[in-house]
Amino acid sequence: MKARVLSGVQPSGNLHLGNYLGALKNWAEIQSDYESIFCIVDLHAITVYQEPEELVSKIRETAALFIAAGIDPEQSSIVVQSSVSGHAELAWMLTCVTPLGWLNRMTQFKAKSEKQDTIGDGLLQYPVLMAADILLYQAKIVPVGEDQSQHLELTRDIAQRFNAQYGETFNVPETRLPTVGARIMGLDDPTVKMSKSVTGTNHAIALLDPPEVVRKKIARATTDSQPGVDPENMGAGIANLFTIANACDPAVTRSVVAGMRYGDFKKRVAEAVVARLEPIQKKYKEITTEPGYIDAVLQRGLERVLPIAQDTIRTTKRAMGLYVPGGSV
Repeated sequence: MKARVLSGVQPSGNLHLGNYLGALKNWAEIQSDYESIFCIVDLHAITVYQEPEELVSKIRETAALFIAAGIDPEQSSIVVQSSVSGHAELAWMLTCVTPLGWLNRMTQFKAKSEKQDTIGDGLLQYPVLMAADILLYQAKIVPVGEDQSQHLELTRDIAQRFNAQYGETFNVPETRLPTVGARIMGLDDPTVKMSKSVTGTNHAIALLDPPEVVRKKIARATTDSQPGVDPENMGAGIANLFTIANACDPAVTRSVVAGMRYGDFKKRVAEAVVARLEPIQKKYKEITTEPGYIDAVLQRGLERVLPIAQDTIRTTKRAMGLYVPGGSV
């Protein structure tokens, strides 16, 4: 039996090159090795305000980009988090066994709360909901980046605490992660990870950016004062552009770019990115013009994962002594 893998992406903002090279590309590569569930985590997105109509649109766009990036809906289950009530239901039950001190130590909560005038309780509970996402499907493997590793450790702690209090209920996910893709930094600030939440027209390359926009953004990317590419001494900006080019086209090696003037180097980077995005954008256009296709994929994913989620909810309720009418949820 294949181990179950689960990961997800918020449907807020525009999916970008960092999302693809750091996550989606790898999901596509490992999906046949696992029982794969890839989630569009819209409940996480609403920890900050989202325009409702835009959020609905972004959920479908994200699903389409999953598929365009190589996630095969015949092999993998693509599911919208809020369509499975068990995510929120289990999150509440796990909240009741999670010490407040554990949540106060989360570095992402501290960082994000400093940027907000009003802090919603959902931001504090975000890691518990993430734990519920994982434990609901008894996932064995959770491919997340380093920025989410603390949340994964919390998930393990919550599962172990619950099991100690109520008996063996949850599989404790492994800390070992499948190969994580390239860590892509912002074009405008190569010391900051490329993010959907960062404002600025030249921070990220969206997966749906047309070629002329990609070229313009890369042409404006931060570099340094050196006259050309020194493969043994790359500044942060040049190193980031090289990582992008090499991840998009492995033929772009250090020896190939050695000595290139920055203008020529950026053109090489841009062409590698444009060539990588072209088939994704073509596939995206195909599937989004087919009436009902995305909804059918999401419905099929829901039907696959719902029995797993319902079984976990029943088991958790029984363990805690909660009422399960008729023996079912």
